Amino acid sequence: MRGIDHQQSQMFSYLSPETRVRKDHPLRAIRVMVDEVLAQLSRRFDAMYASAGRPSIPPEKLLRAQLLQLLYSIRSERLLMEEIDYSVLFRWFVGLNLDEEVWDATTFTKNRDRLLQADVAKEFLAQVVAQAQSQGFTSDEHFTVDGTLLEAWASVKSFQRKDGKNPPSPDDPGNPTVNFHGERRSNQTHESKTDPEAKLARKGKGKEAKLSYSGNLLVENRNGLIVSSEVFEANGTAERDAALVMLEQLPGTKRVTAGGDKGYDTLDFVAECRNLQVTPHVAQNHERRGGSAIDDRTTQHAGYRISQIKRKRIEECFGWLKTIALLRKVRHRGIFKVDWVFSFACAAYNLVRMRNLRKIAIQAA
Repeated sequence: MRGIDHQQSQMFSYLSPETRVRKDHPLRAIRVMVDEVLAQLSRRFDAMYASAGRPSIPPEKLLRAQLLQLLYSIRSERLLMEEIDYSVLFRWFVGLNLDEEVWDATTFTKNRDRLLQADVAKEFLAQVVAQAQSQGFTSDEHFTVDGTLLEAWASVKSFQRKDGKNPPSPDDPGNPTVNFHGERRSNQTHESKTDPEAKLARKGKGKEAKLSYSGNLLVENRNGLIVSSEVFEANGTAERDAALVMLEQLPGTKRVTAGGDKGYDTLDFVAECRNLQVTPHVAQNHERRGGSAIDDRTTQHAGYRISQIKRKRIEECFGWLKTIALLRKVRHRGIFKVDWVFSFACAAYNLVRMRNLRKIAIQAA
């Protein structure tokens, strides 16, 4: 019998978003972990808001919505609000009922800026890592460091002379035609007018130079979870400087290992690692003047070979952050905001990875 094409004319629904999301949906496991983290941050949120006045968007809902943007590769806050408005799944994850009004994109962004100022992303990542440690998912002895370039949200046209001696534009001053051929441009003489903290950098010889930031990770070697993150200005020493900062922040006093590529094989970095009770398991760079900074006393051990195998897993983190979280070209300006969204994206990656690890553990039990 043919069914009748009923139109959606009912004004009331007696089903909540909770009943519409299937019990084995991947977001359910993530929501449980997120709620546990947010409960730990509740006191931090209390200190951020005034005790009187008009209620703002709850910070818990702001962060859950921000997670959805990263997990589902949503390119803008305006599109995120639209997705939350008509998606029952998204409303359930954020904590909105079906008849609740979704926020304006500008209102959402302004409320989120309060979280940017409080550096909640670092705390959120730390709480996620603490969860992983309590479940035995992380190593406390063996780590890997690496960095990558994050393209800034700034046009190359905005990279102009600091002294203001730029040639006048013969056409549209709002979008002038600029010919860079033959002009020597560097970070010492030029800066971006739209994002002054972005620096001109390139991945290697023969590669195109772009306005970028240096995104750096510290990853543990057991399951490839991100332990710490730092965003520095893109210069020749950013990766090594960020690695030392992250290694210094590791808790405890026992000796640990840190794997890395040939870019970390320098005398200064190796010496500073040893001062921090860190054994540098970096790849040897025999092309360096004077030879490699580490010798057979380090490379002869089986642990060094294992670190060199494990260190490649950090590329999986960078791949997810750049493709799924859309950080290949960041959509925020200024190193502070870029660092915030980079750290929060690292927490999102860990949540996805921990969900999979929990599933594997349950199946093996």
